[in-house]
Amino acid sequence: MPRLNPEKLLQRVQAEEREEQRGKLKIYLGAAPGVGKTYTMLQDALAKRAQGLDVVVGVVESHGRTEIEALLEKLEILPKKTIDYRGKQLVEFDLDAALKRNPGLILMDEMAHTNAPGLRHTKRWQDIKELLDCGIDVYTTLNVQHIESRTDVASQIIHAHVKETVPDSMIELAETIELVDLPPEDLIKRLQEGKVYFPVQAEIAKDNYFRKGNLAALRELALRVTAERVGAQVLLYRQGQGIKHIWPSKEKILVCVGPGPRSLKLIRTARRLAAGLQGEWIAVYVDTPRQQDRRNSAIQNLHLAAQLGAETRVLTGFDIVKEIMNFAHEQNVTQIIVWKKVRPRWLNLLRGSLADEIVRKSGEIDVYVVTGEVSDTRWGVKKESSLSFAKEESWSIYSIAIGITAIATLINLFLSHYLPSSDIVMVYLLGVATVALFAKTGPSLLASISSVLAYKFFFLPPYYSFMVTYLQHVFTLGDMFLVSLIISHFTILTRHQAALARSAENQMAALHTLSRRLARTRGVNNLLETGVQYMADAFDSHVLAMLPEEGLLAVKAHSRGAPPLLDAKEQSVAQWVYDLGQAAGLGTETLSFSKSLYVPLLTSQGAIGVLSISPITEHLLTPEEMHLLETCTNQIALAIEVERKNDGSNPIA
Repeated sequence: MPRLNPEKLLQRVQAEEREEQRGKLKIYLGAAPGVGKTYTMLQDALAKRAQGLDVVVGVVESHGRTEIEALLEKLEILPKKTIDYRGKQLVEFDLDAALKRNPGLILMDEMAHTNAPGLRHTKRWQDIKELLDCGIDVYTTLNVQHIESRTDVASQIIHAHVKETVPDSMIELAETIELVDLPPEDLIKRLQEGKVYFPVQAEIAKDNYFRKGNLAALRELALRVTAERVGAQVLLYRQGQGIKHIWPSKEKILVCVGPGPRSLKLIRTARRLAAGLQGEWIAVYVDTPRQQDRRNSAIQNLHLAAQLGAETRVLTGFDIVKEIMNFAHEQNVTQIIVWKKVRPRWLNLLRGSLADEIVRKSGEIDVYVVTGEVSDTRWGVKKESSLSFAKEESWSIYSIAIGITAIATLINLFLSHYLPSSDIVMVYLLGVATVALFAKTGPSLLASISSVLAYKFFFLPPYYSFMVTYLQHVFTLGDMFLVSLIISHFTILTRHQAALARSAENQMAALHTLSRRLARTRGVNNLLETGVQYMADAFDSHVLAMLPEEGLLAVKAHSRGAPPLLDAKEQSVAQWVYDLGQAAGLGTETLSFSKSLYVPLLTSQGAIGVLSISPITEHLLTPEEMHLLETCTNQIALAIEVERKNDGSNPIA
């Protein structure tokens, strides 16, 4: 029996508790009117009533269809509410009457319907949500073109604007989505027989909406929506049950991203393969302590993958292959794309390669190995910046590592009069662990080697010599070296993972606190001060907030330690971001020479200002951190927009 992930198990229990309190939503999804959504919904409702469930009809329109009217006669229909609108009597669903009736199941046809003015909610899906929140189960119908994320695609297919939409959050809220499907030929036949629209309407629809090509394309779109929903449910089930075996129900590609130009070729290859297979793809980078100096290059490659449509993830760990394979099985990945550098065979035998290890442990996952010569002008800049950063790195930490070893040796020279030589090894291991607490792999390795040499030189015969004359001393020194390496490696890894977890926790806490503080703050300047301080804490950065003043951007708020002014070059970058409403600067493909990342404060009226974010640690933001950054800026911009509307007489103060 596979071991369940405790965090995912807790999330699952919490989700089940929420589901028990909320009503169940079932959506009957179709590609077009007339496929039989309402008829299927009514038949299922009658079956539920036969089982003893209290079923009522909230809103179901028969549109003159006799088969629908025959089914409606067998069900209780709630009375409608009459609304007087511009001299006309409009009949609408009575939400309060439904809540008072409190049935076990209510039928709500046409989920995307717009209610008459004067009702509590403007859209029927909002009525449905309130019914669900009150614990009432709902059956409803929906055509695929009304789903918010599919509206643009559907509009291109039918060559008409879709006015009524349902947010994707309501689709995700559904416990079940049942696809009611009908081939285009049969649907056109139903239209001609008058089973969809009245004769006059049917003739118009046949020449426009109900063309065979349109119906086929909409049918494919509905099938895709249903398949995506089922795929998400399968993934949640696999994660909840701790299933590690791959279920290749659909293609899912994982590309292993690292620093360097090879990853650019891998990303483009993965994009072409995913497009050809019409599958999802994920770009993954494993952030290990050994690659910290090249992390920025890998993050830039992840940004390219995100621009090409990939989901991006940053994993942490010391064993790259283990982290990749665990993630691949968790996400039900069917194919992995990895780079392999062509090297002499003897070198492969000595060192091995990432590609070989992944192939060896891939099991039921297909692995595509990419090789070849790579040259990319973009890499020249990255490599140069990486080298310059390495040159600027201080070597004092290596001196500290030697100093700690020397201190441990002095302590051991004192303790050697009272303790056997085998016991004083622990002092050297303590010194190695101390170095690993604040240093990287290089200084820790130096501390391990120097500790072993010092122990042999001072405490093992022949003394004051590095010559080993006894076989048992070889094993002693070897064990000491291996143990010191293991301690240093796991200390560095733990410190690295703790730093990442602390950073993520601080970001989410700051986002929550930012929302509350902005809600309690009044005045644009005060809102900016609150926003920049919390963003500085969340992203470990210096933050500036700029608003237009007499045609130019002026700094209105800055975090602690941030410069209150920008030089001419940085000012021009900020102005460009404000004028075009697009992010630019550090870590982006636009004006990347800048020392800071500039993000516009966007509202419904366009850009109202710019935020400047300068990371203190010189690390680029990951795509996930960029999304969080955009969320924070959107909150600040929304708060400023609301404040200006409430105090139009003084929009800046």
